[in-house]
Amino acid sequence: MNRLAHETSPYLLQHADNPVDWWPWSAEAFAEARRTNRPVLLSVGYSSCHWCHVMAHESFEDQATADYLNEHFVSVKVDREERPDVDAVYMEAVQAATGHGGWPMTVFLTPDAEPFYFGTYYPPAPRHGMPSFRQVLEGVQQAWTTRHDEVSEVAGKIVRDLAQREIVRQAAEAPGEQELAQALLGLTREYDPQRGGFGGAPKFPPSMVLEFLLRHHARTGAEGALQMAVDTCERMARGGIYDQLGGGFARYSVDRDWIVPHFEKMLYDNALLCRVYAHLWRATGSDLARRVALETADFLVRELRTAEGGFASALDADSDDGTGRHVEGAYYVWTPAQLRDVLGDDAELAAQYFGVTEEGTFEHGQSVLRLPQTEGVFDAEKIASVRRRLFDARARRPAPGRDDKVVAAWNGLAVAALAETGAYFGRPDLVEAALGAADLLVRVHLDEHARLARTSKDGRVGPNAGVLEDYGDVAEGFLALASVTGEGVWLDFAGLLLDQVLARFTDPATGALFDTASDAERLIRRPQDPTDNAAPSGWTAAAGALLGYAAHTGSEAHRVAAERALGVVKTLGPRVPRFIGWGLAVAEALLDGPREVAVVGPGPDDERTAALHRTALLGAAPGAVVACGTPDGDEFPLLAGRTLIDGAPAAYVCRGFVCDLPVTDPEALRARLA
Repeated sequence: MNRLAHETSPYLLQHADNPVDWWPWSAEAFAEARRTNRPVLLSVGYSSCHWCHVMAHESFEDQATADYLNEHFVSVKVDREERPDVDAVYMEAVQAATGHGGWPMTVFLTPDAEPFYFGTYYPPAPRHGMPSFRQVLEGVQQAWTTRHDEVSEVAGKIVRDLAQREIVRQAAEAPGEQELAQALLGLTREYDPQRGGFGGAPKFPPSMVLEFLLRHHARTGAEGALQMAVDTCERMARGGIYDQLGGGFARYSVDRDWIVPHFEKMLYDNALLCRVYAHLWRATGSDLARRVALETADFLVRELRTAEGGFASALDADSDDGTGRHVEGAYYVWTPAQLRDVLGDDAELAAQYFGVTEEGTFEHGQSVLRLPQTEGVFDAEKIASVRRRLFDARARRPAPGRDDKVVAAWNGLAVAALAETGAYFGRPDLVEAALGAADLLVRVHLDEHARLARTSKDGRVGPNAGVLEDYGDVAEGFLALASVTGEGVWLDFAGLLLDQVLARFTDPATGALFDTASDAERLIRRPQDPTDNAAPSGWTAAAGALLGYAAHTGSEAHRVAAERALGVVKTLGPRVPRFIGWGLAVAEALLDGPREVAVVGPGPDDERTAALHRTALLGAAPGAVVACGTPDGDEFPLLAGRTLIDGAPAAYVCRGFVCDLPVTDPEALRARLA
């Protein structure tokens, strides 16, 4: 066992038995490097990363490689999901130096944490033009001992260059109609009309862009925006990237047609896509969108919920193929023979329905299940039986490993998705699951000073401070929960988090946001990135939550902060709309108001109040906030002064400091929210 045995990260614990004398990221590790005058090997990855596992098996489990590392380096292992700040600053250096990045990330540092040599995966022997990992280690060690001054000079120059890289200058105001129209035009140019989605292979689910397209359609009626969203969602749901048996989405498709996924299943993808499909159903009434939203929600609860009520980070891509070998996709793929073993006479029907062929769509004659048939009639009862039997048979296979750590930001996304999906489709169990995760975030992650911890595991809080995306996404989840449940305490908790954003993450001079707090550990650069990655950027997530909170409370400080933060969207939206989708979605809410809906009734069990409340939640107006309670309640500021109308429950709709007359009929409310 090495020092990682005492960590909470499942990824770090996977390396606790390595012969490498690993250190976690810590001041003590760099003090040891200074004491022994050795360079630092920084290895960054995450639990469900396929090539991280490969490099670990090939190199970090190899005794000879470990002996060399232990003699010449101080080796530091980082879970990028626990320390996104460390990952971000060194990934920026890797990308600047090599033109690309990825995980595992391999960086060599001076004892002052300054980077001087970069890479990603290195094989155990030279291949495909790549040096072996041992060759890299020997080259770095030789440079460190024979050209130490030159290495120090290079490292210093890299740090100075990074310090001079400015965030794109944001505009002084939020984007308007013109910028959002330009963003839509840019997306149209990059859209793949044959296959859905944007760009070529590999193809990632464009969750945040889809939210923008749905909001833009809701606000403007633009049919082209809706069609891109509808077609992309249908192609993904019919493809192999979607788990046709158990629900939920894989990380990305290796091809342009969504057929073969990279099989890891991440909490953030599934939370975001669950919400997208629920919103698509809200906009269109699509049966497919309803099915996918509910199946994805059920996947989250069934396979990712932890004993403490939170949601685990990911399921691995790899699992035991039945022979003791860990193979990518083994849990999910099928051959015609395997279908026959499970289904007997129904195997041919299943092969036709799910696109399973003798040649296979994956490796070794195996196929990823998908829905290639767009025409023809299948017996729904028979297909349901086939799907159930295949699901039960698959459950007997060795399951992929699960990364059980609870990440605050991603749980915030799950809270929002499950709360809304439960409310839309009459599934109180999903709302209860959202409440359980929110309760864990408050009990375990939130301290007495309203500061968030990034992670927990088994109910034990991790050592790392929350970053901006944690505050923004958890606040977003709490705001959604407040609207769905009518419990104002969630609005209060969101306010506590957003006050931290204003005090510790915001540049008071410009309104720009930083990914780490002003009092966080100082790295070689304070990370600051407004663009989306796999999830909304912390910058735009916080802007959206600030705007929603301002709509609920009338707080001018929070609204002004949101508008100032959206200045970066005015600059980047027309230029790179694919990479700032959530910022564009928030800008749609700002242009629409956002609308404020207050529903008052005699009590939570009143059916007329419930009908108005559900109608309010189903309104597609971008970013609309909903408060529901009794006329004399103090749960929400929006309820102040609202009265019943002739003794009947009523809904009040306001927008831009102007309120409509109250309505008592759900149809009239629906028209007000159109």
